[in-house]
Amino acid sequence: SQARQETQARDFQKSGQAFRLASMPISRSSCSHNSLTAQVVKHFYSLTRTTNSLIMSGKGKGKGGRGEKKSTTASAKAGLQFPVGRIGRYLRQGKYATRMGAGAPVYLAAVLEYLCAEILELAGNAARDNKKSRIVPRHITLAVKNDEELNKLLGGVTIASGGVLPNIHAVLLPKKSASASK
Repeated sequence: SQARQETQARDFQKSGQAFRLASMPISRSSCSHNSLTAQVVKHFYSLTRTTNSLIMSGKGKGKGGRGEKKSTTASAKAGLQFPVGRIGRYLRQGKYATRMGAGAPVYLAAVLEYLCAEILELAGNAARDNKKSRIVPRHITLAVKNDEELNKLLGGVTIASGGVLPNIHAVLLPKKSASASK
């Protein structure tokens, strides 16, 4: 407790608050000790309210002496990259159900992140096969159409500028003539 008070006092002096307190304007109209103390206290509180003071009383708002802790997002708690809070907001605003569990947006974010990672991995492989360093819609189309499960999931989806799989029906290929084989 004593060491913490000394540290707070040192931090207070470093912050320049002590200089501002010493150079405060004091009205000489009332020379009594009580009014002077009241002016000093009033000026000090105005400084601590306007600036980020390093001295905490331990009462009132705050974290109870535990220090300022950075808030952790739901995505970070779940270990995901996709925004759990935003997906939860969309689920609430969409009125898909009257009630929603706390795990619903986490589960949905995890599923969407998995699908996105799967498609991006396959599209990256398709881009590398075509000797390209950038994924374009054509690579996404090739990735989806060549994967059986993704093709079933995204069967009715049209990807803009995606094209089609290279495929020529066997009937359309030129027939091998009997004289060419002899």
